[in-house]
Amino acid sequence: MFTLPNLISLTRIPLALVFLQENIFYRIAALILAMLSDALDGYYARRYHLCSQIGTMLDPLMDKLFVIFIISILVQENAPVTTRELVAFFCRDLAVITYTCYLIATNRLSQHRVRSIWCGKISTFLQFLVLIALSLQIPVPPIAFSLFLLLGVLALFELYFYSKTREKSAI
Repeated sequence: MFTLPNLISLTRIPLALVFLQENIFYRIAALILAMLSDALDGYYARRYHLCSQIGTMLDPLMDKLFVIFIISILVQENAPVTTRELVAFFCRDLAVITYTCYLIATNRLSQHRVRSIWCGKISTFLQFLVLIALSLQIPVPPIAFSLFLLLGVLALFELYFYSKTREKSAI
């Protein structure tokens, strides 16, 4: 089902390709437009009741693909990012993977409803800010990567407690 929010999410693919240009103006424009598309797709989905199962999977997938593509280019171009900082950068995603493994191990994956989490929204916004800073060759303060670690841990708690409150309301 291709709704306006889903089409907006898909715009992050060509925006990632724009980043292949070595022109800093195009790169920053692609990052800003990707940030806006991330905000707009969710806004339109909620505002006009266009939420769909495809959209709940497509939006975060487009975010991940975009971010991974951009950080890969920056690392290849020798952006000043250590391996430890990259792990921290993706800490929220590691938390989501860990939680998914927990759902599989406890045989609850089929009962889980995919939804966005606040830690994820904040983490994605922070990731975009770091990508902009790295693109502009502005040093990223270590506190940013500490925030990624914190957001990853908070994401695990948010996911776990959300599932527990859903279980209680179903009883």
